[in-house]
Amino acid sequence: MTDPHVASHEQDVAGRPSTGLLSRINAPVARAGMYLSVTGLLVIVTIVFYQVFGRYVLNSSPTWTENLALVLILYVTLIGAAVGVRDAGHIGMDSLLVMLPDHLREKIELVIHILVAVFGIAMAYNGWILGASVGTVKIPNLGLPEVIRYVPLIASGVLIVSFSIEHIIALLRGEEVVPSWN
Repeated sequence: MTDPHVASHEQDVAGRPSTGLLSRINAPVARAGMYLSVTGLLVIVTIVFYQVFGRYVLNSSPTWTENLALVLILYVTLIGAAVGVRDAGHIGMDSLLVMLPDHLREKIELVIHILVAVFGIAMAYNGWILGASVGTVKIPNLGLPEVIRYVPLIASGVLIVSFSIEHIIALLRGEEVVPSWN
């Protein structure tokens, strides 16, 4: 039989906002990542508009626009994906998880966050290896080093690891990570 005082305490603790050090660091980092991703998206739209305008109105398409837009897409998607991990916007099996008992659901959520962190480690590590392998190569028409294509992969991997650890700590404490857009 369950002690009513323990059950009451568990209800009070479960779902309260996480206030740990990592949450205080990660929330503004995720918010900044969101703002950077949205800004990057607006810059991509501007660059593509300029490319179309140059091609069809000026009959002189700028050569650098396509490569710059492709580089920015990497930053927007990978940083946005990392923020999605923190704000629980990543692909999940929520419909299956809600059908499970609480104790089992929490264990599976813990395993999911651990696996996501391992994926983030693999992203950061392999991004580092790939970036180092093209360190001296330049991007055509931009003159920038090819390594800048791998920086968002490394940054996103590190952020995913940090955000996953934050979720793991919050789960173990019976807390909830508050999305950065709140």
